[in-house]
Amino acid sequence: MQGKRILLGITGGIAAYKIAFLIRMLKKSGAEVRSIMTPASCDFISPLVVSTLTGNPVGIEFWNKQTGEWTNHVEYGLWADVMLIAPLTASTLAKMATGNSDNLLLATYLSLKCPTIVAPAMDLDMYQHPTVKRNLLQLEDDCVTIIPAERGELASGLEGEGRMAEPETIYTALSSFFNRTQTGSLKGKKVLITAGPTYEAIDPVRFIGNHSSGKMGFEITKACLAEGAEVVLITGPTNQTLTHHRLQQIDVVSADEMSEAVKSNWESCTIGVFSAAVADYKPKAVAPSKMKKSDTDPTIELVKNPDILAWAGANKSKKQYLVGFALETEDLLQNGMNKLKKKNLNFIVLNTLADEGAGFSVDTNKITILDECNKQTEFELSSKQKAAENIVEYLINSIS
Repeated sequence: MQGKRILLGITGGIAAYKIAFLIRMLKKSGAEVRSIMTPASCDFISPLVVSTLTGNPVGIEFWNKQTGEWTNHVEYGLWADVMLIAPLTASTLAKMATGNSDNLLLATYLSLKCPTIVAPAMDLDMYQHPTVKRNLLQLEDDCVTIIPAERGELASGLEGEGRMAEPETIYTALSSFFNRTQTGSLKGKKVLITAGPTYEAIDPVRFIGNHSSGKMGFEITKACLAEGAEVVLITGPTNQTLTHHRLQQIDVVSADEMSEAVKSNWESCTIGVFSAAVADYKPKAVAPSKMKKSDTDPTIELVKNPDILAWAGANKSKKQYLVGFALETEDLLQNGMNKLKKKNLNFIVLNTLADEGAGFSVDTNKITILDECNKQTEFELSSKQKAAENIVEYLINSIS
């Protein structure tokens, strides 16, 4: 991080005491650090300490009340390579999510020309509150990178999720950010990604589907965008949201709709990452109106859906690279190898419901990558964000 310019925002949480250690780490790595503190944060860490460690004056108010001199928040925003807000309290989070600008830190955030990274810190009940979750989703939608709070002992005396990530974890996240922005390994590449489930209609009300949340596909999309790629994301129904100037998102519902979207875009892409959980079957006929309950058991005849991944593999040029996914309940490696060969993949990402913490609708995953040379690479259980970064890193190394 030699010469990197980090604008550190400190808000009023007890975890602010850890920031002194983070500043020392950043300075030792050669980074330049400037800081803006909210007035409330001064109760938790002294501005004198922050100024001494950063080697720069600390911004707190919009103007110096003694001299009347204005603090130029726009200049802060133009100077920085990245803004890091740690700790991020629920109060500042809410203001960021709604565009509130009642202090110097928030005014600077709203005028930034660089990315923002935040490390939330609050008590466990606050961290789980629906409004906090909603505000974090809004920040993600605004392309803010979130370093998730960790589980541990809290200032309240309780133990749970809400503890700010340790300085070492935040430092690693910053290092990863600069590594990605420096390399841009996928710059000039167009990546097609499928995500989420498909819903196959039985009638206008009911459908056949699965528990896929789309989290894995969206995290892979974020990782590809961070590496400079242009991304076409074709996603089934999901609550995940993402906006980016290099992202084209195509929303679909059924396997047929996803198939058509893939066929329309695959030829123009150099890489395909097919993580969607596409339903294998659909009802042969869709009832035109809601099926009423009766005394007899209904019979629904199913037919196969189009095999989207197989089509992409069969229509893959020598310049294209194709990645598939497989969630298995048994014979993970053998089934994965069969799918890899049958569908003409370059590598396949495997996971199994037998592994605790892996599967649908959770924030973690444990993956194994199997490539066309029969090389097997296992990864430890991690967040889906980290798993996605591992997949994209493997992809970059494979095509380079």
